[in-house]
Amino acid sequence: MNNSYTDLVKQTFHFPQEGFHLENNYLQYNNLDIKALIDKYGTPLKLTYLPKIGMQINKAKQMFANAFKKHKYEGAYNYCYCTKSSHFSFVVEETLKHNIHLETSYAYDIEIIKKLYQRKKITKDTFIICNGYKQKNYTKRIANLLNTGFKNVFPVLDNVEELDAYRKSVKVPFKLGIRVAAEEEPSFPFYTSRLGIRPKDILEFYVDHIEGYEDKFTLKMLHIFLNKGIKDDIYYWSELNKVINLYCQLKKICPELDSINIGGGFPIKHSLGFDYDYQFMINEIVGNIKKACKNAKVPMPNIFTEFGSFTVGESMAHIYSVLGQKVQNDRENWYMIDSSFITTLPDTWGIGEKFLMLPINKWDEEYHRVVLGGITCDSHDYYDSEEHINEVFLPKLAGEEPLYVGFFHTGAYQDQISGYGGIKHCLIPSPKHIIVGHDKDGKLKDWVYAKEQTAQSMLKILGYM
Repeated sequence: MNNSYTDLVKQTFHFPQEGFHLENNYLQYNNLDIKALIDKYGTPLKLTYLPKIGMQINKAKQMFANAFKKHKYEGAYNYCYCTKSSHFSFVVEETLKHNIHLETSYAYDIEIIKKLYQRKKITKDTFIICNGYKQKNYTKRIANLLNTGFKNVFPVLDNVEELDAYRKSVKVPFKLGIRVAAEEEPSFPFYTSRLGIRPKDILEFYVDHIEGYEDKFTLKMLHIFLNKGIKDDIYYWSELNKVINLYCQLKKICPELDSINIGGGFPIKHSLGFDYDYQFMINEIVGNIKKACKNAKVPMPNIFTEFGSFTVGESMAHIYSVLGQKVQNDRENWYMIDSSFITTLPDTWGIGEKFLMLPINKWDEEYHRVVLGGITCDSHDYYDSEEHINEVFLPKLAGEEPLYVGFFHTGAYQDQISGYGGIKHCLIPSPKHIIVGHDKDGKLKDWVYAKEQTAQSMLKILGYM
């Protein structure tokens, strides 16, 4: 009987696979020697592998190019990165190396846009898609960008009153988008998204408040965002087709309208059993838009996408050591890690997210069922199931070397939600953050972006110093 962890994985999945393989019984992540990084920096640590970002961007661009060619699609494709997924400068600047555009969601994002322009990472021709329910501090900053020559800034109206803020403050002709309020999926506790304008109100709003003001502003974009992302089910196609049909209706009376923005992105791999046909979905999206436009006899729109998790999610990993084992009863075998899930991977606690979890070492040891526990005093600080199965299996603890456990593809939202550099539950420190990227000569190098959070830094925040 085969009982090693290697046997378990090979019996369950195709392995090795893209991004993961073994060398000398140690897991390699995108060809990085994780054990060497652990030996150099210790655990817990966060690891960002910057080249993965460009790989994801170029993959999506190529797939849209394939779909455009297949369908003889006549519009243009624009890839946008939504900054809320990860605002770090090393992430955003890495995305911009690949000729993409940006989407913002709050006033302070605009300060990032200004810094990027000062650093010559973007130009005043870069598309800046401004989403969100906007307070005055946001609309004021958007107006400032427009008034200073950022001609491709698109304020996407979230409500009918928002337009008044730009009427009063923008001194140059500018382009508008409208967010279409989507119906939520059936399992949601409410029916309609709180964000956007109802589809049945948009035509009337355009006629009453936008048409005839082309010397001041023009409607260029319809935007839809679906929380569940791009998935092959009746709900997704129904909501997407509503926006496509609305575009066709509006285009007949609004010749300036030329773009559809498909918000809500692609899923990423959270299990070795992940199976998603990206090219099929893109082909279907492009084909549906073309078919509707041909039937309505209107020009095909430019297509914008806003990929956040897809762009940056697969570029990061969290690595922990197992501190010890606690057998609490006949069924529950606890492995205690040297950090906390609540503070480092808050989605595991807040929304029950499952990440791709694999051991770094001991693949030749026997495996058994475990529950991973964090070191806070909170009873919810645990991880006990994988995306593909309601259990966690890991190698047994044997020998002097600790068991190292990696959670992979954790690069989207976790730092933002946990409050990077702030106060954490039970004062558990933020782990050190290591970046791997290319130097000026194109060679890979690793460096410390942030050291492990200290007691002194927390005491200062709390007012003790």
